[in-house]
Amino acid sequence: MIRLFVGLALPDALRDALAGLHAPIPGARWVPRENLHLTLHFIGEVDGHMAEEAAVALGHVDAEAFALTVEGVGQFGSRGRVRALWAGAARNEALERLQGQVESACRRLGLGGDGRRFLPHVTLARCPDLPEMRVAPFFAAHSGFAAPPAEIEAFALFSSTLGSGGPVYRVEASYPLAGGAGRWAELAAEWADTDGADGAIGG
Repeated sequence: MIRLFVGLALPDALRDALAGLHAPIPGARWVPRENLHLTLHFIGEVDGHMAEEAAVALGHVDAEAFALTVEGVGQFGSRGRVRALWAGAARNEALERLQGQVESACRRLGLGGDGRRFLPHVTLARCPDLPEMRVAPFFAAHSGFAAPPAEIEAFALFSSTLGSGGPVYRVEASYPLAGGAGRWAELAAEWADTDGADGAIGG
């Protein structure tokens, strides 16, 4: 069995900007700079045959390259407790079309994910049920965060396996977007063997 998700690897400049948000919050586990990504669709555990079918199906996605703007910070949690910190993606019709096509391709194979509404974001940190007051200074300091637009030229099918230092991501298949400048091969190579946080819908 293999654990899969579909997502965007982020250009260096955007990862630098996001890594600059890291702050000394006791109990927060920050995602390493090199592993920051935006999840388009979480597939989960599948066998090798289904993984191959998913890789082929995603090759039929027909979408264009686009500029991604990441701005603002937020949190996941409830009842005054925080589970994760994230940076959001500005509304982007091209991103929404890409995500819709990816989701449709996966659903046709019965790989529907967990049914949550797509909220495009980049997970910055995992928090083991921290009280909101502990992360309040982070939001006060970064409420106006906005990174320069980043050109997104491809998306990828990633696998995630648990390593000694956390999950290890690997690009299983990559898919250039129409109109991109062809730098995706460089990004894919960087992601061949990296440790990172676990994939979740949108981040």
